[in-house]
Amino acid sequence: MDFYIAHRLPGRVRLRYERNLLIPAQAMVVQTLVSMQEGIDSVTVNPVSGSILIEYSGIEENRTLAFVRALNDSYLEDKELLVQVGAVEVRESLFQSISVLLFRFLVKKILPLPIPLRAIMSFFTIAPRVQKGINALCAGKPFCADTLDASALALSFFSGNLNTANTIAMFLNMGDILEDYTRRKSYENLTQSFLNTQETVQLLKDGNESSVSISVLQTGDIVIVRSNSVIPADGTVVSGEAAVNQAAMTGESLPVQKTAGSSVFASTIVEEGELHIQIKACGRETRVSKIASMIDRMQSLKAASQIRSERTADKLVFYNFLLAGLTYVFTRDFIKASSTLLVDYSCAMKLSAPVCVLAAMKSCADAGITVKGGKFLEDFARADTIVFDKTGTLTESSPKVKRIIPFGGKTEREILKIAACLEEHFPHSLARAVVKEASERGINHREEHTKVSYILAHGLVSTLKKDALRIGSAHFIFDDEKIPKTPEVERAEAELAQTGCSQLYLAINDSLAGIIAVEDPVRAEAKEVVQELYALGVKDIIMLTGDGPETARTIAGKAGIRTYEAQALPDTKAEFIKKLKKEGRTVVMIGDGINDSPALSAADVGIAMAQASSIASETADILLPADGLRSLPLLRIIAQNLIKRIQVNNGVIIGVNSALIAGELTGVLSSTAAAFLHNGSTIAVGMSAMRPMDTV
Repeated sequence: MDFYIAHRLPGRVRLRYERNLLIPAQAMVVQTLVSMQEGIDSVTVNPVSGSILIEYSGIEENRTLAFVRALNDSYLEDKELLVQVGAVEVRESLFQSISVLLFRFLVKKILPLPIPLRAIMSFFTIAPRVQKGINALCAGKPFCADTLDASALALSFFSGNLNTANTIAMFLNMGDILEDYTRRKSYENLTQSFLNTQETVQLLKDGNESSVSISVLQTGDIVIVRSNSVIPADGTVVSGEAAVNQAAMTGESLPVQKTAGSSVFASTIVEEGELHIQIKACGRETRVSKIASMIDRMQSLKAASQIRSERTADKLVFYNFLLAGLTYVFTRDFIKASSTLLVDYSCAMKLSAPVCVLAAMKSCADAGITVKGGKFLEDFARADTIVFDKTGTLTESSPKVKRIIPFGGKTEREILKIAACLEEHFPHSLARAVVKEASERGINHREEHTKVSYILAHGLVSTLKKDALRIGSAHFIFDDEKIPKTPEVERAEAELAQTGCSQLYLAINDSLAGIIAVEDPVRAEAKEVVQELYALGVKDIIMLTGDGPETARTIAGKAGIRTYEAQALPDTKAEFIKKLKKEGRTVVMIGDGINDSPALSAADVGIAMAQASSIASETADILLPADGLRSLPLLRIIAQNLIKRIQVNNGVIIGVNSALIAGELTGVLSSTAAAFLHNGSTIAVGMSAMRPMDTV
């Protein structure tokens, strides 16, 4: 590829090429392929100006230039590659847009044209905005920014003030450009926080391995994924063997062994080993595209404060018209009356509120928190009740057998062998802890029992050599199956309750054979986070657990939680949330499992942990990052600051614009000056709204 160096600084070089050399799609190929090379920090290609801006570190400038020179027709004319990468979006810069607008305005003003021709040019200048006002009127919206602008322009034009009409139109157009830039910049900042465009994968082609951008992957490509790497797209393993963490898809905390022929999914992680994967779903099915679609969807979920701002803005337009009418009645001056229409509250309010929401979402995204709509941030800010699931949320979700208590002459080894034999059929964290403990103790458990039946949220039943086996919760064993509870068992339960361990009960025939105590440690940060949430205004924090009252009390105490609900069954969690909402509370539910999804959906705000099951992640309104609970206080602060900023900005908007209207009426400000200051204050408020939301 031919180019020359237009400008250079240490770590930065700007190249120029013939503008007709690259079409937008080819420009995207250059941007994509150069950006993924080692040492390249960023690449921006502008096909309009024929410019390539490259920032690099750790390599020489000559090596940077070599990356561009290497892009010959085999890359730039590859039709499949051109389709995959799309095209660089061509937009005029903010400077270009405003420069063109001012140039046209000044040319019209300076040229010595006859009055009739000036009137015609002025008419065509204001006509688009007048048409928008007429359309709004026909749509049943007489009091909105469009009708206000159209009225001000029409009054100025038909009263013969062509310069005023042209100047007002120019300021309004400039305001539109700046508002569009502010809103677009906020949106792009948010998108960039979610999407890592520098992501690369190892592509295997013709026996050679190369690093390529994830954006150029095609169906049928074979990629190599090694330990501690994320699988980039759905596919099938063609060779290799690895342990894959599928927690993001299935909620399973233990890795799953994958070999040739196994299916794998985007965003799951290779913990150990190496896989050669043939891609079967990319493009719109990849994680990047799903995130981009999610950002588009969440723009429609407005915060109540944003909706109120927009409604208030439209209501205030009525008072602009009323003031204009009263001004004309008392002064009989069209110019003074029309001047009151030049300053409105609507533009600034309708710009500020959504930009505030986008800024809040970006602050969340920068902290690794995914928020699916502004309304969920506001609901979280106002929530008075937070409900935590216990296992995997307040606890580490890495359970381990702590103690085995046998009864009726059985030994620990016998109890563990039978329990592991049954529990290996049940993919639950407690079950995995039992199976793992048996493996670590070298206990082999052949399948000598008959078919295992799983009773949802209760336990397992089977038979072994004509003996009836039951294993599960206390509720299942003692209440449902009516196994008698002896004083010896009660003493063991009381002792175990003080440890905070969960208990599995194994019954053989009509008596209890043993209790297996499984410990799932409370997260180290849980108590501190709970205290911070109380300090941030949350009135009630509740823990839900299937454990008995004594164990629940111990775990809640360790987490610093004052209220808990023991022996809560998965199918009753949603009902518990609905009950709280009927009491008039604003409820947040935080969980991670498949069984939590109905409760997440029922809550005002559902929050899923980082390693939540796929259905929980889809159901949840907010997804936490890897540090999980630690991000909750920050999320609360961002959400509260969002509401404060919208309210403060609205106060500033009303105050400033009211002062401008008063200045016009008293003659302190001219119409042109008022229009200029109005648009300037609107942009100032918009830029202020873009500030990071983790500070007020």
